[in-house]
Amino acid sequence: MLRDDLVAYLDEVLHIHTIHDYGPQGLQVAGRTQVGLLAVGVDAALATIDGALTAGADMLLVHHGVLWGEAQRLVGAYGRKLRRLITTDLNLYAAHLALDAHPQWGNNAELCRLLGLEIQAGYHAFQGVDVGVIAAPTTELTFVELAQRFHTAVAAPIQVDAYGPPRVRRLAVCSGDAARSLVEAQALGCDTLVTGERDYTMAHAGREMGMNVLYGGHYATETLGVKALARHLAVQFDLPWVFIDVPVDQ
Repeated sequence: MLRDDLVAYLDEVLHIHTIHDYGPQGLQVAGRTQVGLLAVGVDAALATIDGALTAGADMLLVHHGVLWGEAQRLVGAYGRKLRRLITTDLNLYAAHLALDAHPQWGNNAELCRLLGLEIQAGYHAFQGVDVGVIAAPTTELTFVELAQRFHTAVAAPIQVDAYGPPRVRRLAVCSGDAARSLVEAQALGCDTLVTGERDYTMAHAGREMGMNVLYGGHYATETLGVKALARHLAVQFDLPWVFIDVPVDQ
């Protein structure tokens, strides 16, 4: 399909131009005008780019793109990465907060679906956008059962802080780096936080606050959104896709 048609669709359904992020999102590097194979991944790392090229992809869609904050000089490792994209004519599309917050294909929406949770509200706002969600189990759920589901969902090792009630009733779910939202989550009536990476500054907080916390890794919890979005695009446009897995240990 035409790259511009795909980009226009993604921009619209992800509300790319209305969400203020750390840097410009959407099409960050323009390449060839036709997209026959879509590659998706978490990070626009050189290894992810090379994986997309090896797979024969025409566009790489990622959660973490190459534009953050102030402009960088195209030198060193960063320059080599940008030159790889440009010289190979590979399109790069990034959706950061837009994919965290999306109610259908976002990281947190997909986590809730896999965990058997119903979204009730948003929380943990950044620049006016709720990037996390407040959710409740659709049926009675113990914390042990939740941890088992979480381990299956992220397909990666998890860390468990079991300091809250044995039966979970109200949860805060926020992929990536949201350990510091624990205080906000408790203030909103949550007994459990589900997030990605552990923050040392919050190492004792779960125990002291009497809260359950599940950590699945920043990377693993953010593989879900790009995959969910790719599955949707495959149905919407009959567009084949491949996931480029470049794990990050935390």
